[in-house]
Parts: sequence; structure tokens; C-alpha cells
Amino acid sequence: MSDAVGTKRIHEYLAQVTWEGNLGQGTSNYTSYSRSYRVHIAGKPDLAGTADPMFRGEPDKHNPEDLFLTALATCHMLSYLALCARKGIQVIGYEDEARGVLALEPRGGGRFEEVTLRPVVTIADAEHVALAEQLHDTAHDLCFIANSCSAPVHHEATVQVH
Repeated sequence: MSDAVGTKRIHEYLAQVTWEGNLGQGTSNYTSYSRSYRVHIAGKPDLAGTADPMFRGEPDKHNPEDLFLTALATCHMLSYLALCARKGIQVIGYEDEARGVLALEPRGGGRFEEVTLRPVVTIADAEHVALAEQLHDTAHDLCFIANSCSAPVHHEATVQVH
């Protein structure tokens, strides 16, 4: 959905999250339930999720912390690829080893203290290396997800030529 409001365009996203972890006793105590959930977004495959294993989740399913880090890394990548395409830089490979640092408070709660993206970008033409490196700063500024979170997001990009 997109509505014009002044000069801004507003887009709304909808996700249905359903807890699937009632093992018969609900949340009668901390160990009596599963942390499993399902995310349904119309027209897309469902996503099975859980808590991080340190919070009694299942290690083979995605957890919110994984998805947060993934959202940051993929938003940066997609912003970067669009910028390169518009500037005539042919990207032929892109991989990122993203890392997030989560700090837990002694009384409960916590927050991501920082995220570092480490994209390795392969481009076709050596004459574009400097611009390809600079565009990571612009991609960071344009990333919707990075602009929406309070944790600092750093990038340590490497650009190589094929």
C-alpha cells in the first residue's frame, strides 16, 4: 500500500505471526512451552522461527536475532547493487559476513550494541574500484533498515576485480 503524504510515500508491510509452541500447558512455566512460531506474509512462503537456543529455541530454525542481522545485511546489499547499476558499475559477485554483537543485561533485556557488515564485492572493471568503495557509504545512508535501528551499523567493504 502506498499513499502520498506531502513529499513522502508511505508503504505498509503486513506480517502475521502465530505462536505454535503450546505443548499442552501453555506458558504455565518457563520450560513448559516451545518457542516455535510461524510468520505468514501473503503471497510468500511461510517462515518457521524460534528463539535463539540460549533462550530455549531450536538451533535449526531462524530466530529474531538472525533475522535482524539478515535484514541489515540484505538491505545494505540491495541499496548498494541499485547504486552500482545506476552508476554503471558491473557487480558480478557479492558476499557478506555480517556480525552482530548482542549484550544482555543482568536483570533481563538487552540490545544489539553494534553490527558490522563485511561485504566482499567483485566488479568487472578496475577503473571503478574507488567509486565502488565509496558507494558503500551512500548505500548505508539509504538503507531503510539501518536508518530504523538504534544500534550502530558499520561496514568494512572489500572491492575486488574479476
